[in-house]
Amino acid sequence: MTSKKSAKLAVLIDADNAQSSIARQLLAEVGKYGEAHVKRAYGDWTNPQLKGWSDVLPRNSIEPIQQFAYTHGKNATDSAMIIDAMDLLSSDRFNGFCLVSSDSDFTPLVTRIRDSGLKVYGFGEHKTPKAFVSACDEFIFTEHLNHRSERKINPNEVAMSESHDPAHNASDSLLQNSTETTLHRDEWTRLSDVCEHLTTRHPDFSLSTRGYAKLSDLISDSPQFDIEERPSQRDKSPELFVRHRRTLAGTMKI
Repeated sequence: MTSKKSAKLAVLIDADNAQSSIARQLLAEVGKYGEAHVKRAYGDWTNPQLKGWSDVLPRNSIEPIQQFAYTHGKNATDSAMIIDAMDLLSSDRFNGFCLVSSDSDFTPLVTRIRDSGLKVYGFGEHKTPKAFVSACDEFIFTEHLNHRSERKINPNEVAMSESHDPAHNASDSLLQNSTETTLHRDEWTRLSDVCEHLTTRHPDFSLSTRGYAKLSDLISDSPQFDIEERPSQRDKSPELFVRHRRTLAGTMKI
């Protein structure tokens, strides 16, 4: 089985639909999932609106793919990117794809790639339609990448600054619901079960944008949960179990 760090990835960027300012942070985030063996950006480079990419592409070794806008109102860039993705998929050289766009037109492409057994990591803005977000194995919102680019994030600062952020309040709710969904009768559940539920049901839940590398660290720092280590019944390694703290007050009914 290929490890996450050794995974060979193809990074395809819809330059018509992505900001050039996120390129460096984007590639740093991609590095958490594997190695970018192909980095391509698609657009009509004669368009002055893409001028911001001119310096970014060579600095980050991103190959520009020219696609003229042959017909007004038709997105030729999307078509070129989808065709290229299918060619790369058929080469059997990759373990996964990173698709950078906020356009739902790529949803069928994501489904096709995942049907072939490869991972798909999506990158886009909060305006990205839910269908595209949900289709990916994981989805990272690019606004958070830009916000975190200039300094090291203190998780406590993140928690304070995001207390009024609807997106992160939604993430807290997802974590809570995932814990409750996977609860055992004694009100404790394996952390691995919670992680699996989040990964499969909520690909837009991102640890990195919250300043954490591991789910166990996020839960340990949260006042909403209890977490403890127990001997494993499966092997010699200990297991982590978690429960929602309000169960102690008897307010949750299973």
